[in-house]
Formats: sequence, structure tokens, C-alpha cells
Amino acid sequence: MIVQRNSTKSKRWREWSRLREKTQHPHPNEVIFCSVLRRDTLSTIIMSNFGELVLLVGDHHIPMRAVSIPSQFLKMLIPGKMQHVLCTGNIGDLEEYERLKGLVVSGSSNMGIAGGGGASGGNVHCVQGEYDFAYGNTNGIPISFPETKIVTLGKFTIGIIGGHQIVPWGDLTSVAMQRRKLNVDILVCGHRRKCGVEEYDGGYYIFPGSITGAYSVDDPTSEGANPSFILLAVQGDKIVCYVYELKNGEVDVSKIEISKKAEEIFN
Repeated sequence: MIVQRNSTKSKRWREWSRLREKTQHPHPNEVIFCSVLRRDTLSTIIMSNFGELVLLVGDHHIPMRAVSIPSQFLKMLIPGKMQHVLCTGNIGDLEEYERLKGLVVSGSSNMGIAGGGGASGGNVHCVQGEYDFAYGNTNGIPISFPETKIVTLGKFTIGIIGGHQIVPWGDLTSVAMQRRKLNVDILVCGHRRKCGVEEYDGGYYIFPGSITGAYSVDDPTSEGANPSFILLAVQGDKIVCYVYELKNGEVDVSKIEISKKAEEIFN
């Protein structure tokens, strides 16, 4: 379902309400795809009770491969509004790490998080990319990041990896092996520049892409990749994924819903 932009606010809200009703489908363990072509979607989500908000980002590569996060994204990422930030690594420097920390609600609890968020990171959960701390250079970041991390949000266990561990690179079967190894419902994987959500082999895979659009030496199609990030609204046994992608200077948003089977919830 596509919701077109409209000049009148009341019409936009009627269409948004109809969209929400349409996506409350009765069949669990399915993924719904629909475009939400509204630039103010993120602020709407933050201002509404959409559940626990979790930002998925990674592969900044600042300043090595990109100067900064696009201004269109910076305006949307309001400090102190996220409950968690999950980062797939390759941040680049201390300033960007501090920016991620600033996005998290002050005083957020680490309850439900396997291993917590780290004394310095709070609810910013980062894993190590292949260029983080390369050759002994910490880029000023005061803590080291693990290769993998597992968090529990709602009724879902979520694993995070940098993605450079996947051999052969980009192979979904190999990514699925990593998910099974971590024994998680959802695997958040970096390194790949094509953002999105996929269901495969009994699990879900979320690829936030690069928030700056930085190229990847392993992906010949990554040059000119669209900057992207993903926002999760966690509501118990359901997660709504909002995929944000910068295309030709405009922010494009798509919505994807993940629900858990009833038997999985009670097992």
C-alpha cells in the first residue's frame, strides 16, 4: 500500500490511520512490505506510543570514506529519543560514537540485555567492524567492541555482527549459519550496502546499510550506495521496521512488520 503526500494535514492523518489498520494483519510470522512516503514519519513515531524505539546504524567510515552523516538524517535523529542503538561497527571516530550515545534516552535501563551495554556505552550496543581499531588505532574511542553481541528486546533475541565475518561475503546461507550459531530470532548484519529486511531459513535478517553511503571494498556495487538506517518499534511479540533511505536527496521510507509465532512465544 502506498500513501501519497497530500497538502491537507487531516487527509494525511486519515491515510496514516488506514495504513495502521491495514498492517494489523492476523497472520503471525509474516513480513508485510508497504511504502510510507512521508518525510515526517520518524518524528511521528517518536511523538506517538509506537513501542520501544531501537535505531540500527553502521558503516559510517567517518572520516576515512565519508565526511559526515547526511544533513537530511541528522535533522531526523533527535537526541535522547531512542531506548537503544544497535551499531554494526566501522563508526570511524569518537565524535560519531558520542553522537550515538547522545541519541539514547538518559537513564535507560539495561534490563533484558544479554551482557548489558557496557559501562561507557549505556544502551548503545556496538560490535567491531573490520576497520575498527585496525592496526592498534582506537580513533579515540575509549572502549573496545566485541565481535558479536546479543540483546533481548520484547520477545525477540537479536544478534549483531559486523558482517565481514561472512564467507563467502554476502551469501545469505552463510549469514543464516551465523544466526543459528548465535541462536537468535533476528540477526542484524553490517557490511552489506543494500539495506532491508529478509526472511530466510526460519529467521529474520536486517541489513541497515551504511548511514553515510560509504563504499565497501568487498561490494563492487557499493559505490554510490544510498545512505540508510533502520528504526525498530518493538511491541512485545511484534516489531515494526522503518527503513530510511536517501534517494536523490529525498528521504524514502518503507515499513516492514515482523511477528512471532504463538508457539515460539511460549517455548
